[in-house]
Amino acid sequence: MPLSFRSFFSSLSSCLLLSILLSFSGNVSAEKWRGQPGEFNITPPDITYYALQGDTLSSIALRFTDKVSNANLLGKRNKIANDRTIPVGSAILIPLELMPEEASEAKVVALAGNATLRKKEGADTAIAIGDILTEGSHISTGKNGFLSLALPDASRISIPSNSQVSLAKLRMTKYTKSPRTEINLQQGRIESTVTPLSANKGRFEVTSPLATAGVRGTHFRVGVNENGIANEVLTGAVAVGNKKKPNDLLIPSGKGNIISNTAIGKAVDLLPAPALSGNFQLQEKPTVQFGIAKMADAHAYRAQIALDGKAQDIVMEGRVTGENIKLDGLDDGQYFVRITAIDAIGLEGLPVTQAFTLKARPEPPFSAQPKAKLRADSVDFVWTEASDAKAYRLQVASDAAFQQLMIDQADIPTVQYHADKLANGSYFWRVATIAQKNGKMDQGPFSDPQTFHLMPPQAMNPVKDTGDNTLSFNWPSEPGQKFLVQIATDAAFSAIYLARELDQPQISIPRPEAGAYFIRVKATDADGYVGAFSATQKVTIFTRWVSGNGEPINANGGAIRPNF
Repeated sequence: MPLSFRSFFSSLSSCLLLSILLSFSGNVSAEKWRGQPGEFNITPPDITYYALQGDTLSSIALRFTDKVSNANLLGKRNKIANDRTIPVGSAILIPLELMPEEASEAKVVALAGNATLRKKEGADTAIAIGDILTEGSHISTGKNGFLSLALPDASRISIPSNSQVSLAKLRMTKYTKSPRTEINLQQGRIESTVTPLSANKGRFEVTSPLATAGVRGTHFRVGVNENGIANEVLTGAVAVGNKKKPNDLLIPSGKGNIISNTAIGKAVDLLPAPALSGNFQLQEKPTVQFGIAKMADAHAYRAQIALDGKAQDIVMEGRVTGENIKLDGLDDGQYFVRITAIDAIGLEGLPVTQAFTLKARPEPPFSAQPKAKLRADSVDFVWTEASDAKAYRLQVASDAAFQQLMIDQADIPTVQYHADKLANGSYFWRVATIAQKNGKMDQGPFSDPQTFHLMPPQAMNPVKDTGDNTLSFNWPSEPGQKFLVQIATDAAFSAIYLARELDQPQISIPRPEAGAYFIRVKATDADGYVGAFSATQKVTIFTRWVSGNGEPINANGGAIRPNF
């Protein structure tokens, strides 16, 4: 059907407009030049801007790049030959690299110990959680100081103890918020977890006196050691070099190198993550301990204690040359330990991170008695007093694992407990402190188990006055024992008639004068254990008739006693 003149003209106008728009957008797809005028999208490696009424290349260059002179670059990028008015809604590509920079900031999100801040003005101040740091800030951490910073793009910078770091450049690009970060490490170490930068063309560099490390989204460490600058890449890749060759070597994940005054060391494998040994998940002593399976190429190990599994909120660290790590000063709570092995040139290897619980308070008392062995009918358990104790809990078992409990007594108000129903045999015992915490009773860990062997008490065979001129008696014994015999005229043994040390389990003494006597004996074992006195025996020495030579006058098989 023939077109009317108006329809034909309308179709022709639409075609001309489309042709003009395509001439301005160059090779931009149809999807990109369709947009709401005035809006822009991040479309790496460019920003796609949709023109407003009256926009020119010069006005767009000034608005987005702060430089009218960039109009020529925009013309080349968009294949626009001259700076004329651009049709409304046209898509204009603006390279991200032309975006001007504006000030950025870093926020203190984790802090432990002492860390100080020196700004450009030169005054030192203590750093606190939540502080906002800006470009030019100089950070120092003390012996037990740890600090973590968060950047606007969610990158994290962790600064451990004994380190000095400057925020040499802390900026971002206008509109895109693409980071431009340069951290200057002067002493110690720094660990960076950088949000991927390939999409927004951001930059993140760590510089040091000898080296530069630049990344595009990775997890890496830089440290100053006696051999130079250590670079260690945990994920991603890092381009490293010195001032003459800034990007001389690309270090991939799992490798590291040393940059010295004279050379850029080759990339070498980092040591693998150490293996922890023993039951470290529950720590019941104020000094936390971690055992490490020995690694042939490890010259030392570093342990860090953190509040989070990524070890960005570090509260303590230590370095040891052996396979046993001990750290003091932590409060009870939930933690993570991260351990790395350090090789011969000072590179730290891949980390192992494990969760553990510290429950060491209230601390248990010290055990006093019994120890080793005991000869008695009953047992008195005694321990020292804990200053914050409200009560104590005692456990006695026949096995070291305390599965076979003979006694499990809580709420003991004093520092001793009397038990009189234990059979002879070997036992294990321990005691815990119960204190009040947050209005509730809180039991701490048990003391180290103590062992003792319960044996029958020292006994004496019956002592009897036979009327002879000597008084003889004996008692059960074991090889190697020595004895102390006491005879007194009162039950309290305050009036000692005889005290004699013996190598044999028997004694004969001249017959005492008539009266009541009290006798007891205690043994010292061959191993030095001194037992308790036996039960006291009372013997009555009776009056008898004797002959002129002092011998007893006997009748009917016994000495004759007077009737008065």
